[in-house]
Amino acid sequence: MRAVRWFIALAILAGLGWRWPLFHVVTLKSATAAKAAATYNPGQFAETFWASHLPATLAQAVPSATLLPLLQSDPAAAKKQFSRSVGVSDSYFYCLSGRGRVVAITDEAVIVAVIDGNSNAVVALQTGLVFGDAVRDGPGWLNASDYPNSQDFNDLSAALNHLVETRVLPPLRAQAKLGATIAFAGCAAVEDEAADLKPLKVIPLQIGTP
Repeated sequence: MRAVRWFIALAILAGLGWRWPLFHVVTLKSATAAKAAATYNPGQFAETFWASHLPATLAQAVPSATLLPLLQSDPAAAKKQFSRSVGVSDSYFYCLSGRGRVVAITDEAVIVAVIDGNSNAVVALQTGLVFGDAVRDGPGWLNASDYPNSQDFNDLSAALNHLVETRVLPPLRAQAKLGATIAFAGCAAVEDEAADLKPLKVIPLQIGTP
C-alpha cells in the first residue's frame, strides 16, 4: 500500500509540474528580446531625445535664407549639399531654421516668407496631425540598425510626432497672425519633389519670436 501511495503522489506531482512548470527553457535570443521589450519605453526615449539631442541638431540646421534660394535655382545642388537620406529610400530630408513673416494661413499650414522681396522663398509650416518619420529621421541622431525590433523604431517615431503635436503646434497656431514674424526650426521630408518643394513643407520642431 505504501508503494501505491508513493506512486500516486509522484503521479500527481508530475501532473502538476507539467501543468504549471517551475521554469521554462527559452533561447538566449528570445530572452534578450523579452528583456528589451520590458525595458524599452518609446515615450521616455522620445523625451530624452527631445531634451538632450534635438537642440544641438537644430542649432546646426541650414539657414532657410541659404537653402531656399538654392532650391529655386539648383535643386540638385541643394539636395547634394544639404539633404540627408536614410537607407535605400528615394526620399530625403532637410533640417533647416530661420525666421520670416506670415503671409498666409491655411487649415494645414502657416506660410512664412523668409526672404523679403522674394515671393517664392517661402516655407509651409505644417499645423495638422504629424505623420511619417521626418521628426525621427530628419535630425540624423537615430539609426534603424540600433533597433533590432522595427516596431520599436516605429513606436519612437509616433512618440516624437506626438511631442510635436502637443508642444510645438499649439504655440505656432497661437502666433500665426498675418504679418507676424516667427522664428522656426524643423525638418522637411521630400518624397515627391514636384509636390514637396514648392513650397517646402516643414514640420516645425521649435517655434519662437525674434
